[in-house]
Amino acid sequence: MTKFNQPLGGQEMARFSGPATMMRLPTQNTAAGLDACFVGIPMDIGASNRSGTRLGPRQIRDESRMMRPYNMGTGAAPFERMQVADIGDVAINTFNLAKTAEIITEAYTEILQHDVVPLTLGGDHTLTYPVLRAIAAKHGPVALIHVDAHADTSDDMFGEPIAHGTPFRRAYDDGLLQNDKVWQIGLRGTGYSAADYDWARDKGWTVVQAEECWHKSLTPLMADIRAQIGPDTPVYITYDIDSLDPAFAPGTGTVEIGGLTTIQALEIIRGCAGLNVVGGDLVEVSPPYDPSGNTALIGANLLYEMLCVLPKSIA
Repeated sequence: MTKFNQPLGGQEMARFSGPATMMRLPTQNTAAGLDACFVGIPMDIGASNRSGTRLGPRQIRDESRMMRPYNMGTGAAPFERMQVADIGDVAINTFNLAKTAEIITEAYTEILQHDVVPLTLGGDHTLTYPVLRAIAAKHGPVALIHVDAHADTSDDMFGEPIAHGTPFRRAYDDGLLQNDKVWQIGLRGTGYSAADYDWARDKGWTVVQAEECWHKSLTPLMADIRAQIGPDTPVYITYDIDSLDPAFAPGTGTVEIGGLTTIQALEIIRGCAGLNVVGGDLVEVSPPYDPSGNTALIGANLLYEMLCVLPKSIA
């Protein structure tokens, strides 16, 4: 019988001690033998406003120490069905964003040599583009569930083609996405023109603005998304913590009012159960603006929820 890694329990060692890994899981240097892995990308050189997301992976791991292995809400028990470990951080070049994008793609190409689903602790949202390059190289173009306050489809920022406001424009340019199966959920705030979201709509993407989500459950939306994607299409989940209202998640660099609730966040991720999720990330947690640690705690929980909807976790 396979012996699966388990998070270190609070009855074995006090939660303020033990390994500083995601959920206090065992760590290893590669993804060999794993069904899923947590990996950090500690970067903020692609951020355009407040810095600090380079500290996100470390803080998310720290706040994850309170989490337990069994999902009482959904019944998922991922550590009974999958081999999971924390494989550490990608060694980025913090002085060179373009080089860092190449480093990330190379690192994930190596990770994906194994039959593993990577779940990424960010880091600013730039990272999703180089991760998607590796994901698509293995799985082909993917469906995308993108939860965010911002569309991140700018053609450039300050003349640079790679930054945290451009990842999905670059993913489109590279043919990494199935354009009839892309959803952007939670977009809101001020813009530069009334047509800011039309670029995505013109490409066949579905844009669900935050105002369409106010005061309602998002379970029906996710049922529609599941029906349109189907069970076999590879799906990538990218979750920007600024999709949440700053009342819940103030610790981020680009705050927008009128955002999603943590309950809606759970509905979105739990609503991915039954899809062929091949990767996911949680980005833009900035600890310097998160004095209570609650933003990082929410991020840790949402990453755990992604783990719980992976196909091997449910089977």
